[in-house]
Amino acid sequence: MAGGVGTRFWPISKTSHPKQFLDFLNTGRTLIQQTYARFLKVVPPQNIFIVTNEAYRDIIKKQIPDIVDGNILGEPTLRNTAPCIAYAMYKIHKINPEANCVIAPSDHLIMDESEFTRIINLGFDFSEKNDALLTLGIKPSRPDTGYGYIQFFGNFKDGICKVKTFTEKPSLELAIEFLESGEFLWNAGIFIWKTKTILTQIEKLLPDIAAVFQNGIEYFNTEKENDFLANSYATCENISIDYGVMEKATNVHVIPSDFGWSDLGTWGSVYEQHRKDENGNTINGKNVSTYETHNCVIHIQDPNKLFVIKGIENAIIVESDNVVLICNKDKEQEIKNIVADMKVTYGNKYV
Repeated sequence: MAGGVGTRFWPISKTSHPKQFLDFLNTGRTLIQQTYARFLKVVPPQNIFIVTNEAYRDIIKKQIPDIVDGNILGEPTLRNTAPCIAYAMYKIHKINPEANCVIAPSDHLIMDESEFTRIINLGFDFSEKNDALLTLGIKPSRPDTGYGYIQFFGNFKDGICKVKTFTEKPSLELAIEFLESGEFLWNAGIFIWKTKTILTQIEKLLPDIAAVFQNGIEYFNTEKENDFLANSYATCENISIDYGVMEKATNVHVIPSDFGWSDLGTWGSVYEQHRKDENGNTINGKNVSTYETHNCVIHIQDPNKLFVIKGIENAIIVESDNVVLICNKDKEQEIKNIVADMKVTYGNKYV
């Protein structure tokens, strides 16, 4: 899935070039390039599909030249993850009604790729043999309020357990309780299932979305597919697969996982992963001088300007093109609202 805008990474991530197409950690590869390479260890290249906004098709072709053209699924408009996944599942199901699939965001960081591969193969084996929706849960290391949580039933059997509840972004007090109970995992947003299993649940729990794509089955994998999407996709409900299906289905299971995962959802998550100087600052930029500045995220794109930062603590300082953002780190969840305000005030000029 590669259609998001990544507004919490504004102003580096913008609508025209969002975070999945950026190299935040200076690895030499963008996030989507890392994700594509990671899945080449799991499935052959012809079985990798990328669902994205139609506007990003050329960026994907440039960054992943080996991708099969027909495997780039262009959404004409953003409608969250349920329509995105439904579209891909109906299309793939038409190609192979027995298909076993893993669905993953294109912009996550995975540090231990060998363990990740092991977990995915474990999940494939389980979903092949069971009528189940499988999700990956990350063992929490702190009471983070930016993640969704998965509560599981009892003991794990063969590394897999039934899901009891989902809780989306709890309060700090509740997150602390979750961590102390030992019954909760972070929701990584990575799913494994057979197409026929998830489509049964979509048709049961999201019948209006199912009806949209059922009306277009004859057009999938033909020259008429894009015209069908252009006329029908916007009628889909804007809803996530978590709210629409996973929280309501009764056949959901989870694999507890620990493979160095981060969703890189905020500047704070980059701060955690990036190398820090002796004052606890992560600095990405050519001409940056700091004095009495501690525990800051500093990301500067312009190589021709000198940035001097003095006496700042626990801040996010980001310069990109015609925007400079200065924000306290503990307010980073509000950046998404700031972007919305900027769009109302200035139009699309800065976002």
